Amino acid sequence: MGRKSFSICVTSDVHGYVTSGNYRDSKEENHGLAKVASIIKTLRQTNEMILLDNGDFIQGSPLTYHHATFNKTKANPLIKAANALNYHALTLGNHEFNYGLDYLKNLKSQSDFPWLAANIIDKKTGKPYFGKPYIIKEMNGVRVGIIGVTTKYIPNWEHPTNIEGLEFRDAVIATREWVEKIKKEEDPDFLVVMYHGGVECDLETSKPSEPLTGENQAYQICQEVEGIDVLVTGHQHRFFTTTINEIPVIQTGKQGQALGEIKITIDQNKAKKIALKLHSVTEDTKEDPDILSLVEVDEKETQRWLDQAIGEVEGDMLITDAFEARLKEHPFIEFINRVQMETAGVDISNTALFDNHAPGFKNKITMRDIVTNYIYPNTLRVIRISGQDMMDALEQNASYFDLNDKGEVIIHPSFCDPKPQHYNYDMWEGIEYTFDLTKPIGERLVHLNYHSQPVKAENQYDVVMNHYRAGGGGNYSMYQGKEIIQDIPIDMTEVLANYILENKKIIATCNDNFKVLY
Repeated sequence: MGRKSFSICVTSDVHGYVTSGNYRDSKEENHGLAKVASIIKTLRQTNEMILLDNGDFIQGSPLTYHHATFNKTKANPLIKAANALNYHALTLGNHEFNYGLDYLKNLKSQSDFPWLAANIIDKKTGKPYFGKPYIIKEMNGVRVGIIGVTTKYIPNWEHPTNIEGLEFRDAVIATREWVEKIKKEEDPDFLVVMYHGGVECDLETSKPSEPLTGENQAYQICQEVEGIDVLVTGHQHRFFTTTINEIPVIQTGKQGQALGEIKITIDQNKAKKIALKLHSVTEDTKEDPDILSLVEVDEKETQRWLDQAIGEVEGDMLITDAFEARLKEHPFIEFINRVQMETAGVDISNTALFDNHAPGFKNKITMRDIVTNYIYPNTLRVIRISGQDMMDALEQNASYFDLNDKGEVIIHPSFCDPKPQHYNYDMWEGIEYTFDLTKPIGERLVHLNYHSQPVKAENQYDVVMNHYRAGGGGNYSMYQGKEIIQDIPIDMTEVLANYILENKKIIATCNDNFKVLY
């Protein structure tokens, strides 16, 4: 064959964002599939293109939550957009399962493209649950193999009913097996692995950058699997192009903030030239009118729903500084914990302030306020833990903070790099505790009482928390395998909305049950 050129373009972690308006105040931001669509269409004018998505596509915005809650029998807006853009395949991400398997299978049936997951296995048949683990796409006479693989860590986060009957195999083992199989049976000229998972090692030093739990295995895949031409990664919401063990690796951020392009040239001797590029969405990037038209009705319905007033606050629940709201108890955090405690009928709770954009509640509360502050589709779970488990968890909470050379409190780098993980710092209600940041990590919990008595390591305590944390998510291994006292299978945003609708007025209170010394 002569010299052949084409592009593979990828999105990842779109999380349900189609339009450029944010859902907090509708201001335009540099994100959204409608803007990415304009970049795609421009590139298609001069490039033969394979278009792929690397997972976490259908969940993460009020648009997708509204559809899953109220319009699940109708065509999904994200799938409509993907069909119109002629995506060739989608790899499943961990958040694809958040709304349950029935919902997921319905969306798969609406799709004009296959959903790939080579390592998600049907326990009954022993075969890939979603059918195709890979596809072969021919471009200009070049046979391109595309394998989809998903992080194996999903059972540590997801509600069991949403993944019933599924086995999540190790991504490295599954990738190796399918690469060997495809090489032998399909003989592709070029092989792409789409992995919804991230890089577990520092890109410059190659040293582990996080606990090696198996959540992210991209570095290991590059080291241990032969025959891959390009590895597409995601899950961590990072922006990079790099090379690991001579394998080009790309990650394209989140919420449609960039399109990744893999430019491939193969000469007559089958020598390959690969160039990676990120096409960032900017203020000058126009939204594609065709995509906007497809989701217009869905967006309008979502916006009307978001602006419904459901209650009011007496006092102040606004968050003006997210860091301060974590350093010293805030009325908004106390409110979330108290709702969890009342809903579950227990008197100990923990929750996180999920990101730095959470504004708290204004005096008039709308659905927009709820979904803006509580951004994940969590349910609640009560687990029984020992006093020692509680102490270990609190020590992990205390590791969120660090002191700089001036003795000022900062966020520990491990919660910022390689991606922000503010959602892994919990604040508790129902106990009284104190951290001393002048002490080493692991020795910072200097006071812990329950009902004015010291917590004993051997005693048992029932605690309500979101199901992600209760399963050990965020490296809270002390929670794994604990007795489940109660499962509350109602989305937390619905729990909060129902509580506010029932009470009409909520009072901002703050009992300062925890302190951080430094």
